[in-house]
Amino acid sequence: MTRPITAGVDGTEESLAALDWAAREAVRRGLPLRVVHAWEEIGELPADRDTQRAWVEEGIGRAVGSLAERHPGLDATVELTEDDAVDALLAAGADAEALVLGTRGHGAVVGFLLGSVGLRVVAETARPVILVRAGDRPEAESAGREIVVGQHGTPEDSAAALRFAFETAAARGATLRAVRAWTLPPVFAYSPGSLKLLDEAGGLEPYEKRALADALRPWRERFPGVSVAEHVEMGSAGQVLVSQATRAQLLVVGRRARRTAVGARVGSVA
Repeated sequence: MTRPITAGVDGTEESLAALDWAAREAVRRGLPLRVVHAWEEIGELPADRDTQRAWVEEGIGRAVGSLAERHPGLDATVELTEDDAVDALLAAGADAEALVLGTRGHGAVVGFLLGSVGLRVVAETARPVILVRAGDRPEAESAGREIVVGQHGTPEDSAAALRFAFETAAARGATLRAVRAWTLPPVFAYSPGSLKLLDEAGGLEPYEKRALADALRPWRERFPGVSVAEHVEMGSAGQVLVSQATRAQLLVVGRRARRTAVGARVGSVA
């Protein structure tokens, strides 16, 4: 089954930027585009339910029509649903290659402002989620900017993020920068086995470099045409990634979702 690139649209500037991004990625990968809008009647408006729905259909139709003019071969479908926005996006994203949402950004990379809907979707979906800020332009994708991916833990821990990053870099002909951050472990974390591994590697930093190289090796073999730069740095993972991605066209990170009493949450780095 061919998985579509799915975009959630609510009419805001950032969601329209996400729609543009999704269309470009769908064309680049030769995939269909699925546009999803969770609609509900607004009682305060001086129009009945059918009229309001017609307004929504017209607005989304214009946006998708504009995409078709710019991308003649684009296969796009529109889905209007009256389900809860989170439920609608999770259902639509379940069989998507990627789910694309808009977000309000602040600064070069740091400070994404993600609403409650987007946050719940990021935490609960199993599929890749791309967050696009208002003002995103296609020129950034063709200006030689790198794709940056964070790697942590064992090769299996970062396999999903690395796969997506390599696939995207291959589709765009972009250089991929793989980043691994590390910190000094507390003294009580050392064991005879861990000390032996560190001694064999020549120290902490060589050990971390080897760990990154090992995680990248199968993906380098699978995508031999992708140019890869490796970066290992001591420091906070979030800060290291931000510093390396200030001019990146895309930053790819994994996420660790957990459920709490007040809802789903993602890890601090993501």
